Amino acid sequence: MFKKILNKKLLKNQKGLTLIELLAVIVILAIVAAIAIPAIGNIIDNSKFNGVKADAINVINAANLYYTDNPAEKDEVTVTKLIQEKYLDTAGKIPGDSTVTTVVPRKLKATVQDAVKTFKVTFAHSIDEINRDDQKGSKIDKDYTITPK
Repeated sequence: MFKKILNKKLLKNQKGLTLIELLAVIVILAIVAAIAIPAIGNIIDNSKFNGVKADAINVINAANLYYTDNPAEKDEVTVTKLIQEKYLDTAGKIPGDSTVTTVVPRKLKATVQDAVKTFKVTFAHSIDEINRDDQKGSKIDKDYTITPK
């Protein structure tokens, strides 16, 4: 008898979440997830786009070094040649058949497939023009060409 009374008192003293409280927590977590997931997606797209622009600037800088060492060169240099000649370790997302002009300021001519989402980004400009581009990767919803401002 004493044992039954003790068990009933223990059951009354136990604390736990009611079903309503549990549902409230789940709803709050769902709201936070609904806000956070698109924000994370934007950060990823912006980072990919900025990464492609950084790759383009690295290629142009490597071409500057190449033309400094080879001042008599009259042809546009390809990314593949820059890598073969050890002026560039890796081109990142820039295709190997892309070229850099001999004329100063040097301009990269390249099209990067799937640079952001499933869209391609086209370069035909110098470092300054690439740096001035203020487009966000998350705002790109079709093929994009960097244009001078």
